[in-house]
Amino acid sequence: MENLVDDDKIATEIKGQGIVSVSDGEALAEEARKLGMPYMNKSVPVFIDVLNIIPEDVARGNQMVVFEKKENIAKVGIVDPQNINALNVLRFISEKTQLQFEVYLISLKVFQDLVVQYSGGAEKAIEEAADSLRDDATVGEEEGSFAMGDGGRGDSNVQSAPVTKLLSVIIRHAIDGKASDIHIEPIDKEYRVRFRVDGLLYASLSVPKEVGKAVVSRIKILANLKIDEKRKPQDGRFNVVENGHPVDFRVSTLPIMDGEKIVLRLLDKDNKLDSLENMGIIGRGGDILVRNISEPFGIILMTGPTGSGKSTTLYSCLEVLNMEERNIITLEDPVEYSIAGINQSQINPEIGYTFASGLRSILRQDPNVIMVGEIRDSETAELTIHAALTGHLVLSTLHTNSSIGAIPRLVDMGVEAFLLASSLRVVAAQRLVRRICDKCKHEVSISGSTKEYLLGQIEGISDEDMAKYGVDLKKGVSLFEGAGCEECGKTGYKGRIAMFEALEVDANIKEIISEHDGSEQAVQDYAKTQGMITIKQDGVLKALAGRTTLAEVERVTEGSRSVGGDVDEA
Repeated sequence: MENLVDDDKIATEIKGQGIVSVSDGEALAEEARKLGMPYMNKSVPVFIDVLNIIPEDVARGNQMVVFEKKENIAKVGIVDPQNINALNVLRFISEKTQLQFEVYLISLKVFQDLVVQYSGGAEKAIEEAADSLRDDATVGEEEGSFAMGDGGRGDSNVQSAPVTKLLSVIIRHAIDGKASDIHIEPIDKEYRVRFRVDGLLYASLSVPKEVGKAVVSRIKILANLKIDEKRKPQDGRFNVVENGHPVDFRVSTLPIMDGEKIVLRLLDKDNKLDSLENMGIIGRGGDILVRNISEPFGIILMTGPTGSGKSTTLYSCLEVLNMEERNIITLEDPVEYSIAGINQSQINPEIGYTFASGLRSILRQDPNVIMVGEIRDSETAELTIHAALTGHLVLSTLHTNSSIGAIPRLVDMGVEAFLLASSLRVVAAQRLVRRICDKCKHEVSISGSTKEYLLGQIEGISDEDMAKYGVDLKKGVSLFEGAGCEECGKTGYKGRIAMFEALEVDANIKEIISEHDGSEQAVQDYAKTQGMITIKQDGVLKALAGRTTLAEVERVTEGSRSVGGDVDEA
């Protein structure tokens, strides 16, 4: 990376060359390589104090913009590195502020996406919203509350341009940052906004309490919720179009001690489904799942907590099954991915259209494959069992901690053990862990105790099964981490991968279910004798294969990174 303060190398190298093309990303990347400077191919959210390192008029006039600052180093994107005036401006700002600039080549489109944030930056939007509310707010019965006219739906405060603009900034930052959820929650005298990215929550910004209340009310209006009802939870949804593609938001409100918390789940309908293998459904568990989804009838059950990717895995299974000769019908809450060729129906409990009532109806639609979004009650469980027993392949999800734990859970729901034994084909469980960034992945040294711990975890797994993960212990035991780079936002991780286990219900397990009412211990003992690879073992094998880190495996299962000694210990 070039340091403009110390060196004129960039300016001298590019002097006299033709203008860089901004229409071809590959050409730009190649041009940057020739110039010895980095290339940035995408826009990122930038806070206004970072943007203001270069004043807006100067940035627009020279087509350059600061997009990141850490300590005394600022990263600046420039469209035309031949612009000597721009380079001189950077030198002047550097001398004045004692900042060092790292210059990146960017396209005109990326510049436009970045520079628009001068007027749409979070801090500026917060300030405008606060000023607007300060001018217009009227104090109601509750201190700091706003008078809501028109039955609580026409109040200008929560529909004012500054509040709408602030919400747009929050949503844009979430989408650009690939967040799955937005949390807006009151804490003392302010509201905190956090984004969940790759399974972890990150604080984004804080806003004054009156502004936070207005944003929450604005979201409730968009989701068609009652903004004057703050005593009980509400659920709704709305959608926006961002950069030409629609994004759905599932909204949930919850009254808490300091006010009302709101969570938005982002559902990007243009997201492309990965194959089962790319998602991490590999090894013995993956083989079991793929083999059984080709069967004509029975139940394939995915288990795990909220947000563990159960539905996404089932969608990928439906993609495999999606053929003209099959009638596939789904019952969902909500429809998260739209798949051409599949009949997808969204339940609506408010009008009595539940999983149970919907299942009764779709059985009259001559289906071959049925997906039920979730088994929530005994009625849905019984109808699912009967659908499987009458010649349908049924895919569904259940909230349990393990695959084996799903069997006694269904028995507790009132399902007859002998019916369960006859209908179940596969019970699987999964968790999501962050995937190591391929750009900055490197091997790390491990201690003897860590090596012993890892070998103990995978003891008894055959070489054949380990080979399916790409693990060969004859070459040694290795772990990997990401150093952190521009591609992964300095985190060392990019994307997520599934840790997976699958229990195939064979004749012996059917007997255990029938005779012992699905005793978890009895099923577990038998599964061990059959060489079942547990979710923890699957994660350890993926860590050894360099797909994730041991720290991630320990984070989502029992234990911590210190189990067996630190992985980076010599």
